[in-house]
Amino acid sequence: MTRTASLATHPLPTHRTTRAPWTADLAGTGAAVVCALVTWACAVPLVGVDLTVLAGGQTRQVGPLDVVVAAAVSAAAGFLTLRLLERLTRTRRALRIWLVTATVVALVSMLGTTAGVSWGATMTLVSLHSVVAAVVIAAGWRSRTC
Repeated sequence: MTRTASLATHPLPTHRTTRAPWTADLAGTGAAVVCALVTWACAVPLVGVDLTVLAGGQTRQVGPLDVVVAAAVSAAAGFLTLRLLERLTRTRRALRIWLVTATVVALVSMLGTTAGVSWGATMTLVSLHSVVAAVVIAAGWRSRTC
């Protein structure tokens, strides 16, 4: 059998979009929280970045609890948005719509990183936002296409 005939009778697998179980979204949320905490731990205690932000005219320290809450809430909101789109559209386009939306939200969230009072604090905030966004987007995509 030639290679062409083999491909004709056995086409290459295509990615299919499926609704993932809730456990996949919970695992993605947990992974985002853990990755954010690791990023914070590397930057603040290990490197010594003073993670201080200007909020409402006052400065405040960003601690591990702040990182956990922010990562958990944003990841859960992302996965809930994906679930809602899957339910409302009932098409394969829900994932594509969510990917565009999640990317735009991640980029807009970078505006909040300007609240850092130093270069190190700003770069740490950029890293935290990027890590959480990357984990949530990757987990949402992977859990629906494989």
